Amino acid sequence: MAKRKTSVSLNEETLAWIHKKIEEKKFASVSHAVEYALERLRKTEP
Repeated sequence: MAKRKTSVSLNEETLAWIHKKIEEKKFASVSHAVEYALERLRKTEP
């Protein structure tokens, strides 16, 4: 699937948590973390 560049605003606490997970190799990037979270949310929605 093609990707399209966009931007989001995150609070400092959330962004710090994402950066920690990137350091732990859970996510490759902030984009990866956001995409992962949204994909999980989509799977729980009817």
